[in-house]
Amino acid sequence: MATATIEEDRIDALFGALADRTRRDILRRVLVAEHSVSALAAAYDMSFAAVQKHVAVLDRAGLIAKRRRGREQLARGEVGAVRSVASLLSDLEELWRGRITRIDDLLAEDITKE
Repeated sequence: MATATIEEDRIDALFGALADRTRRDILRRVLVAEHSVSALAAAYDMSFAAVQKHVAVLDRAGLIAKRRRGREQLARGEVGAVRSVASLLSDLEELWRGRITRIDDLLAEDITKE
């Protein structure tokens, strides 16, 4: 039970992090190449501290990894985490496609009974 809760918390963190358009844009940038948080902040019309908070949310969700290079903090995208999000979405799509197929079958069954 505890493992299931931990996994659900992880999924909540992933989707919570991706719910914000700025964080999605930051993720796109750091998946292409490693960027300093300062360079990321320069790309947005918000304070350095605000961008730093977005980066922290992505880091806590496991979507990016940070490292230090001297005084700079560098961020890079975690492809494995992005793949796990894609896998979760694929599983949900499969579930709903199955439900839609069952509804279609029930409707077709009703039509043939009439």
